Amino acid sequence: MKILLTNDDGVHAEGLLELTKYLEKNHDVWVVAPNKNRSGVSHGITMTEPLRFCELDKQRFSCSGVPVDCTFNGIKGILDEKPDIVISGINKGPNLGTDIIFSGTAAAARQSSFYNIPGIAVSLASFDGSWNYSSLADFVSKNLESLVTLCEQDIFVNINAASLSSYKGYKFTSLSKRSYKDKVSVYNAPDGNLYSFFLGGDVESFGDDDSDEKAVSEGYISISRVLSQPVSIKTDLQMQESLCLTL
Repeated sequence: MKILLTNDDGVHAEGLLELTKYLEKNHDVWVVAPNKNRSGVSHGITMTEPLRFCELDKQRFSCSGVPVDCTFNGIKGILDEKPDIVISGINKGPNLGTDIIFSGTAAAARQSSFYNIPGIAVSLASFDGSWNYSSLADFVSKNLESLVTLCEQDIFVNINAASLSSYKGYKFTSLSKRSYKDKVSVYNAPDGNLYSFFLGGDVESFGDDDSDEKAVSEGYISISRVLSQPVSIKTDLQMQESLCLTL
């Protein structure tokens, strides 16, 4: 397969390098990834300034933009022909449930599905501060053809696992809901401006027994199929009649 590999941690991130090592054994791998960490940029795209691409090695490019830029430009301009699949990761940190709204990792895979090209996002959680990417990279590499069959137009695949040397197995999962309890610290600086520092928070997860968070916490690889297109919620007649909107 011809694979476009990207991420949001940056072109030099360990997870990306490890996944590249496993995939390039049997596939034609092209890397187009951000030149620095772009975590949490969601589905942003650069539209008002030119992007800079630097060829770091054969078929390996850094990009001054965000993950979606990498997918878009990789498909439309960098690769010599359309890839068979776009893989985003392995991300340092999970992208479970609600996380995928904010995730640049998920966005890069979602963008691929817009072009009817299979997209897979891969992320690793750590519960003890260790980061073992090789087990998950090996799983993705060995099962790539099967994972591709899970992708359809408007559907991408989101894979998560813990940093372990081996797994109990894999589970097809639903998306959990995540509550972040984030905090900020606002500083009134001598220059007359306010500066805000993001402090994060303690994440709580809520989901059914088949949720992605539960599978990962129990030592399984979580595989979720995610709809990439926004879906509106129909407003029923009773709700419409209860509204008092004016022009």
